[in-house]
Amino acid sequence: MKFIVSSTYLLKKLQVLGGVINASNTLPILDNFLFELDKKNLQVSASDLETTMSSKLEVDSGDSGTIAVPAKLLLETLKTFPEQPLTFLVADNNTVEISSNHGKYALAYADGAEFPKAIELAEPSATTLQGDILATAIAKTIFAAGNDDLRPVMSGVFFQFSPENLTFVATDAHKLVKYQRTDVSASQVAEFIMPKKPLNLLKGILLGSEEDVLVEYNDSNAKFSFDETVLICRLIDGKYPNYEAVIPKENPNQLTISRDQFLSSVKRVSIFSNKTTHQIRLRIAGAELNISAEDIDYSNKAEERLTCAYQGDDMQFRWK
Repeated sequence: MKFIVSSTYLLKKLQVLGGVINASNTLPILDNFLFELDKKNLQVSASDLETTMSSKLEVDSGDSGTIAVPAKLLLETLKTFPEQPLTFLVADNNTVEISSNHGKYALAYADGAEFPKAIELAEPSATTLQGDILATAIAKTIFAAGNDDLRPVMSGVFFQFSPENLTFVATDAHKLVKYQRTDVSASQVAEFIMPKKPLNLLKGILLGSEEDVLVEYNDSNAKFSFDETVLICRLIDGKYPNYEAVIPKENPNQLTISRDQFLSSVKRVSIFSNKTTHQIRLRIAGAELNISAEDIDYSNKAEERLTCAYQGDDMQFRWK
């Protein structure tokens, strides 16, 4: 088994796939990339059993074969190479030899047959949307997802698809974000909860992408296909809380303020907040918003006043 591939082309693909691999795995084979060569097509996969990602590369070869190559060692080696062709040759002594312009390097490989097979989705539903739309939806919701192992359904993002719109929801019981797109839709109603790890991978890859993403899903798994890359992950099992019940339908208090101005003030004032609670105080009265924070232990405090448009009773509250 032999193939030739560009060093930077291979490194770029493997760095994305490397995000799937855990620092410590229960199965040693999961510390490897799976290389599946079929003539000029090389498919490389990484898995942690919950999430599997694979990507296809074009290489110069006429051979076929399957091996599992140590991920960390291969990535560290590829990072040191300038752009150049690399030749991979599987030798008889259970090693794969990499030849560059300046030398040769041997890595012990494992049997590719030991690598877990990717899950095949049975009778999935499907939706297609632009990569940047999906990445934006993830970015605007994932920060609100919880980390409580006792409430796993709240540790992911809730996908709610319908023929009218696509809705993405995340909450940790303290904050809640609902992001809805009416410019895209699904052919039928579907609901599922995506875990954070594959979502972070998708966000990093797809942000700014105009490529279409095919999203397939059933009761237990979801599959995302785009640009010769496939990500399959296990969904979080359980029923998502009724988030609509906690969103006020008729709230008489409405405040309108410049987003950039408010964000800048909050960032500055929060520097002076207590390092344990990280709380700031908001006080609204008339057309003025007062933002303040104090760290009594170190005698640090800050206060800013912003002009706003407000309808409702005067109020104040703490915000973290």
